[in-house]
Amino acid sequence: MSAPARRDRAPVGVQRIRWVGAAVLALLVALTAFEAPWTSRLQAAWWDLHQAAWPRRVEVLPVTVVEIDQKSLLALGQWPWPRTQLARLLQAIHAAEPAAVALDLLLAESDALSPEQLLAGTAASDPALAAALRERPSNDAVLAQTLQAVPTVLVFAGLPEANATPLRSAPVTVAHKRPGTHGALQVATYAGALSSIDTVNRHAAGWGLVSVDLARGVVRRMPLVASVNGTLVPSLAVEMLRVAARVPSVRVSASGQSVRQVGVGGLAVRTEADGAVRPYFSPRRSDRFVSAIDVLQGKVEASMLRHQLVLIGPTALGLHDLHETPVGQRMPGAEIHAQLLENLLGGTLLRRPPLARVAEALLLLAFGAALIWATPRWRPGRAGLLMLALATVPLVVAAGLFVSLRWLVDAATPGLYLLLLFLGLLVLTLTDSMRQRGRLERVVQTQREQAARVAGEIAAAQAIQMGTLPRMELLHGDSRIELHATLTPARDVGGDLYDFFRLDGRRLFVLVGDVAGKGLSASLFMAVSKALLKGAMLRAPHEDVGAVLAAANAEVSRDNTAQLYVTVFAAVLDLDTGELRYCNAGHDNPHVVGADGTVVERIGDGDGPPLCVMDDYPYRSASRWLKPGDTLCLMTDGVTEAQDTAGQLYGPARVATVIEAWRQADDRRARTLVDALQADVARFAAGAEPADDLTLLALRWHGPTGPGAR
Repeated sequence: MSAPARRDRAPVGVQRIRWVGAAVLALLVALTAFEAPWTSRLQAAWWDLHQAAWPRRVEVLPVTVVEIDQKSLLALGQWPWPRTQLARLLQAIHAAEPAAVALDLLLAESDALSPEQLLAGTAASDPALAAALRERPSNDAVLAQTLQAVPTVLVFAGLPEANATPLRSAPVTVAHKRPGTHGALQVATYAGALSSIDTVNRHAAGWGLVSVDLARGVVRRMPLVASVNGTLVPSLAVEMLRVAARVPSVRVSASGQSVRQVGVGGLAVRTEADGAVRPYFSPRRSDRFVSAIDVLQGKVEASMLRHQLVLIGPTALGLHDLHETPVGQRMPGAEIHAQLLENLLGGTLLRRPPLARVAEALLLLAFGAALIWATPRWRPGRAGLLMLALATVPLVVAAGLFVSLRWLVDAATPGLYLLLLFLGLLVLTLTDSMRQRGRLERVVQTQREQAARVAGEIAAAQAIQMGTLPRMELLHGDSRIELHATLTPARDVGGDLYDFFRLDGRRLFVLVGDVAGKGLSASLFMAVSKALLKGAMLRAPHEDVGAVLAAANAEVSRDNTAQLYVTVFAAVLDLDTGELRYCNAGHDNPHVVGADGTVVERIGDGDGPPLCVMDDYPYRSASRWLKPGDTLCLMTDGVTEAQDTAGQLYGPARVATVIEAWRQADDRRARTLVDALQADVARFAAGAEPADDLTLLALRWHGPTGPGAR
């Protein structure tokens, strides 16, 4: 397998989490596509929130509710009123020429205040009153006569059990879009019906069903057609529209057992499969209502009733049947039917798009896949932000579709499923992280133990390396010379070297070198080079320095399989005469500061390439005479090539500045020069990783007899 392919492959733990997440996501997508039963409550609450936040705006009121309110009861007496009073009310409304009138009242029993009912209790005690009562028509008959003149719709309620009450209903014709597909439609079904007494009922212009499906006590859907003992019947709102349009029947368009449309006259309303619709509710409006007593007393403007659909219903305390609505307000049944009529006429019904479930499932699939990909790889905080964004998008889109198109899109269920998926992925990821953390802790512990062993070995190597450096005490007591040196490795061990030792009573050998590179390999090469250089010098103490370097070059190059090289400045100082014989193998030119502190120059002769660059190079030495008090300053390129945090080099100019400041100071010892340069480099490179090993050596010759000779 190629390296890029290995990099693209997710770790085993991440792959396992993704497979588990994919299985869970597949289950959640299936539950979304087929609308699991437990999601209906969440959907209902989500859509109720939409209606509460953006209720329907009412611009036209085609329906007027004549309410039997507390004011009317105070004026006309307690309920129930005599049906002659209802007849008067119908006549007063009819005088204003309404489109249709509906009595949202069930007159299931004969009027107890009718003359024939009173006759039974008064015939024996008051014959005269009984005779007068016999001459009066019954209240039910008076109401029935009024119904023949007024286009009135009476109501009936569906019952779960069959009864003997005759069912009166306008004909409902069914047209199937696919010929040959017949059968009972999947509409709301009732075994029987409770209606008004037949004396009154048979004289009405129409009959409408008032039963609605109260999903957990809230009116969210209302049927336009239903089945009572096998007979299709229209709802109250549809029947009022039929009576107002003066058409003989209600049309139903079906496909198989599903209802598609319900039509009345020129109006066709798309329904859900069971023939129900979803009203878009507005808040309660007082201008929908007029008081019954005001109608009877002629105090209502004719425009409130003319060509209007008029609903008569009780709203007085103790009489009205209040129902919860999605806008968070309780409304009487008459107002709920009025709002349905407004929706039907205004085309403002809410609609659940046919492909909504598929779209919701696909959205869940896409967003869930994004979570499955990101959660195991990202940090929890970042994955949580992704989860928040993915959950917010469908909420915003669903709200926008509701406001603009009145579409009911379920963003709550996919959002909940995404949250559950995310929490599951997060738990699996954290569990896998803890398992990996345990493995890493064991690996780290092993590495720590190995690092401790390596650190011990490196510390031992550092101690050995630093132990090979000469001690300053070797020159103590000799007033002719003052020498101070320091070596600071860039790592635990380094590739710089310095050495000094006496060849005899009057000659001092001085060496400063720098192996290319740093670290352990450079330190090993440094140790070999230093040993070979020292050995070559000790074997031929009277040889020319150049010849010694040439011999050492041949020895070091022989076994240099790593192709390393080393720069060297080597010199022999005659402590009695001040003669300095030297050779420079590719090293930085040393500085010489005059005894009087006025001259600073650099030694530029006696040079050649670094050792191990050319195996047989004929190195030649050079010489010069030091004056008593002259100071020789040697250093490696770790000084001039030191870098600050911005990557800037220390450079020769700063070296010259420090030396210039030192030579003008009162204390011009070799030690103070080394300390000044070392401190300035440390300040310059503070906070940056050391670029190279750093070595400084300063040698001051006081003359043949020491400071007193000056």
